[in-house]
Amino acid sequence: MKIGLIGLGIMGKPMAKNLMKGGYTDLLVSDLNRDSVAEIVAAGAKAATNREIGESCDLVLTMLPNSPQVEAVMLGEEGVGAYMKPGSTFIDMSSINPVNAKKIAAELAKRGVEMLDSPVSGGEPKAIDGTLSFMVGGKQEVFDKFKPVLATMGASVVRCGDVGAGNTTKLANQIIVACNIQALAEALTLARKAGVDPQLVFEAIRGGLAGSTVMNAKAPMMIAANDKPGFMVDLHIKDLNNALDCAHTVGVPLPMTAEVMEVLQWLHNREGGRKDHSAMIQYYEHLTGIELGR
Repeated sequence: MKIGLIGLGIMGKPMAKNLMKGGYTDLLVSDLNRDSVAEIVAAGAKAATNREIGESCDLVLTMLPNSPQVEAVMLGEEGVGAYMKPGSTFIDMSSINPVNAKKIAAELAKRGVEMLDSPVSGGEPKAIDGTLSFMVGGKQEVFDKFKPVLATMGASVVRCGDVGAGNTTKLANQIIVACNIQALAEALTLARKAGVDPQLVFEAIRGGLAGSTVMNAKAPMMIAANDKPGFMVDLHIKDLNNALDCAHTVGVPLPMTAEVMEVLQWLHNREGGRKDHSAMIQYYEHLTGIELGR
């Protein structure tokens, strides 16, 4: 199977490497960043234009920032979709608005091209070790055919429904993650302000009901004042914008999501957009005048 992967950012690069480790070595790659392309070519892939990918690949994957980029790559002038063969498949692993995913799928269907929307969760660490969670929308038979491909990059690959369901599930995931990080930041700030060591609080509660993957990943970063991005603030802002937009479309109130968005926007406006989303702790440090990090 010849596979094309467009998008070699923080997530896309390690995902490309895991594809090849999983046996999918006939891999063509494309990205605007030439250094990223060169790195993946050095690992065994081949550089190609988007047109070459569309014309020659049985499966096209994208890992791009948001809906406009995916639409431009697939449906824009000289878009990949125009060159894909009937019977080929497109899997978008980006996190975009479900409405846009359905639009792209409908346009590709006119050309005989199948589509799965398959956003991921886990950030850079899980992209590197190949344990991402894939939330997939699309036809059952298409999912069954390409699940092994996704499984080379993830520990969990679950079909959630038809096209659009994958991104709807991802939006739900991002709401839960963001609200958990904000709650964690508040709790550890309370501990520090009350004179209790946040590290000991973390160790005491991590095995109880409050414990979570989010806590295990983000509490040590907050305590160590480490805001190196595993998942950037600006990307979470993008996801929550999509969640709020989708919610407004279907008529669902998301007051907690809106509140977390304000904290993330505060960080963005203070040059924190490229920090890890655990940097939400810095908002509370600003409010209280204390520093959680050791």
